[in-house]
Amino acid sequence: MHSPQQILKKYWNFDSFRSMQLEIINSVLEGKDTLALLPTGGGKSICFQVPALCREGICIVVSPLIALMKDQVYNLNKRGIPAVAIYSGMHYKEIDRTFDNCVYGKIKFLYLSPERLMTDLAQERIRRMNVNLIAIDEAHCISQWGYDFRPPYLEIAKIKEIHPKVPFLALTATATPAVVEDIQERLEFSKKNVFQKSFLRDNLAYVVLQEEGKREKMVDILRKVKGSSVIYVRNRRQTKEIAQFLQKYDIRADYYHAGLDNNIRSQKQDNWIKNKVRVMVSTNAFGMGIDKPDVRSVIHLSLPDSLEAYFQEAGRAGRDGEKAFAILLYNVNDKVSLEQNFEQAFPEWSFIKRVYQALGSYFQLAVGSGMGESFDFELIEFCKYFKFKPRETYNALKILMQEGWIFMTESVFMPSSLMVTANKEEIYDYKLKNRAFDQLITIILRTYQGAFNNFVNINEPQLARFLKIAPRRLRKALEILVQDRIIEYRPFKETPQIIFTQAKAAINDLTIDQNATNS
Repeated sequence: MHSPQQILKKYWNFDSFRSMQLEIINSVLEGKDTLALLPTGGGKSICFQVPALCREGICIVVSPLIALMKDQVYNLNKRGIPAVAIYSGMHYKEIDRTFDNCVYGKIKFLYLSPERLMTDLAQERIRRMNVNLIAIDEAHCISQWGYDFRPPYLEIAKIKEIHPKVPFLALTATATPAVVEDIQERLEFSKKNVFQKSFLRDNLAYVVLQEEGKREKMVDILRKVKGSSVIYVRNRRQTKEIAQFLQKYDIRADYYHAGLDNNIRSQKQDNWIKNKVRVMVSTNAFGMGIDKPDVRSVIHLSLPDSLEAYFQEAGRAGRDGEKAFAILLYNVNDKVSLEQNFEQAFPEWSFIKRVYQALGSYFQLAVGSGMGESFDFELIEFCKYFKFKPRETYNALKILMQEGWIFMTESVFMPSSLMVTANKEEIYDYKLKNRAFDQLITIILRTYQGAFNNFVNINEPQLARFLKIAPRRLRKALEILVQDRIIEYRPFKETPQIIFTQAKAAINDLTIDQNATNS
């Protein structure tokens, strides 16, 4: 076993740790479940990378975003530390080989999403690994995302059944006291153990300015504060508008949002990291986990949804310890809009019931029917039909989703998904009697291990290429498996969806935690 100081010097060429890093590392090395709250730029990754390198074995890192995984794997490999990531889009053979390398090779870090961690394939291989640490990066996502649209976040603790003596290290830059408690509870900490560093950063100046001409002030700031910058705006349309506005002033700017193609996003991010682009104009989709130390300014042209979100985004400036600025520009209209958004975020209980009743009428569902059914859903059309306000209606739908009555997809593209409904004995018997489906079923079971418990997204074109059949034939085969009660299958949709997760209830039977409303 090497000492933390030896590892730090060998791989990072630092002589000493930042405040609280060593205490967190020692807690982990003592085998204690640990929650570390460090400000953005406070060196969270060191806290799991160093102890993992101190000992034999592999560290499993649960991470929320592919871009974040790729960035950290790239930086580790650059330092001569073997690290890999498994994420959606990889071929099954590549996934299989990567897992094997983690079992038999000398890989030190394996990055996985919580969804991948919960698959039978991952857990079977992890059982054979010499695991020395399980790190949960951006751990606030357990509360932020787990209850809404990424339930596997709430099941991470199941890995303790495989490696009960391996400590958990949860890391985040922002968490309320309630979220701090929730993280420890959901990860089944044997004993509460929190390290929290002051979020005060002497090198980072916070500036709030009321400006009617926000765009002109932004240009003035960028001319005075040289160096790399991020500008946060409210929506995708504004990212492109502001980037083009800056280009007119000869400022090298680009835009970024979640609606862009993955390859395009990666290229834009890479250009900004390498300073080919000085300013990135983005929605809040940009920045999580990106290790760029020399950001001199973060400018908000739109008010964030919460202080937590603002603090995390602003904290991406000045990670190198040099002087940097976090600047919030607002005008009177911004303040009014924020107050209205807050009020609309908590609709009256009576309005939530009206929205639920309207959904039943809109989709012609009788009481007791509809469970598991999905419907194409255009929010604006729905609101026009019933004369509802869109934002208030959207928030009512979110509360209905949080309470488990419906599920609502927010993207404009919903990939195909399936769930295996037959048990293993029924599948074995079916394959014997239906040899033509043997290869398809085998690939589904091996590639989408989590399909026994939940609907999992599938890549139809990739699956069809692997089977050497046309996508049309694949969809027909999947439909036959549905008829034979082997799977449930949801073809891809290009429009948003409403899914009734429970049968349509009579309005008097609809129950909601009314702490979620202002009634």
